Amino acid sequence: MAQEILPDGAEGTPWAMILAAFASCFIGIGLARFAYTPLIPALVSHGWFTDSAAFYLGAANLAGYLAGALVAPALVRRLGGRLMLRLMMALASLSFFACAVPLSFAWFFVWRVLSGLTGGVLMVSAAPAVLPHVPVRLRGQASGAIFTGVGLGALLSGTLIPVLLRLGLPATWTALGLVSTALCILTWWSWPDYRPAPDTAAPPAPGQARALRQLYACYGLDAAALVPHMVFLVAFVDSAAGHGFAAGAMAWSLFGLGAMAGPFTLGALADRLGFSRILRLGFAVQFLAIGALALTHAYPVILISAFIGGAFTPGIAPLTLGRVREILHDAPHRQHGAWSRATASFAVMQAVGAYGLSWLFSQTRSYPLLFALGAACVLLALAVDLLLQQPEERAARSKDRSKAPSKAGPPA
Repeated sequence: MAQEILPDGAEGTPWAMILAAFASCFIGIGLARFAYTPLIPALVSHGWFTDSAAFYLGAANLAGYLAGALVAPALVRRLGGRLMLRLMMALASLSFFACAVPLSFAWFFVWRVLSGLTGGVLMVSAAPAVLPHVPVRLRGQASGAIFTGVGLGALLSGTLIPVLLRLGLPATWTALGLVSTALCILTWWSWPDYRPAPDTAAPPAPGQARALRQLYACYGLDAAALVPHMVFLVAFVDSAAGHGFAAGAMAWSLFGLGAMAGPFTLGALADRLGFSRILRLGFAVQFLAIGALALTHAYPVILISAFIGGAFTPGIAPLTLGRVREILHDAPHRQHGAWSRATASFAVMQAVGAYGLSWLFSQTRSYPLLFALGAACVLLALAVDLLLQQPEERAARSKDRSKAPSKAGPPA
């Protein structure tokens, strides 16, 4: 799906639009998804849900995220970009207030799915709506700022949730709703408008199509690998590792700090070394960080793993988006559609992983097994990336080696 920006659609300055997109990531993913993880022990201890039910509700958000990624293009065509983005932020805010009233598991499930749906729509649509209005020289900074909203939500949820819980669960959910509503109102008039335009260009070259399929597979496998940290980390630290809820909240805060640092740091490295190389290195680092929690309960290792897991949770998105742009460098009109499909792949595997691991935990009660499977998924992503390495990459490296001067001196 190509995208056409309406020439008169912008109502705010570029930085106001960036703030709106940042707020959408902060609300739709940073709070709607990540604030739930440190709430799980409280939901169980206060008798709202069993631990297995609480994990399934966490997975419900991921299922909604998949639905949002899939329906976002149709919503844009039907409602227009600006109205759709406003409605998604408002619905995400409403979901927090609804969760303050635990009427039943079904009630909570519906609202957790809806909160995930808003996150999926916002993830697919917010940045592509805003970046065309940003000067080219600032688009790298703008992308990092937008995705940092995810990390800020995770960081604040880890530091503020334990404080808010002293007021009770209903007050905690209400406070999240008030923060989201305030940001929704603040950025209401900052969104540009946009609409999809028919894509009449020739299909991508076979090499590009193959590279995109490989990228979708690796991005999806990485999504499944991130699930143990995203859903089970606090409960693992609290119960299985025996360090207590405060230690779990601290680990989640480190997760949030990593999520804050990840997009900018990984993006800067990718600018210097290339997106494909940093993706490959990232898979290897994640394998070590996730796999470590299958082997040890040592708190320093947990904190390091939490930071790395947090860095790649939002950081993998700009890396993948950058890789999409590398692959489709000669077809920018196709980049938005490819990014939508990549997000859908991520959402599918994340939902499958979340439900699968939640079911597996209910059967085995084994946290190490969950982290071992997460490590296996990212190792498989690395294997796919290495085995299906693009011929043009190998040719470029061979060319670089052939141009390197020999040790005997420069060529004659």
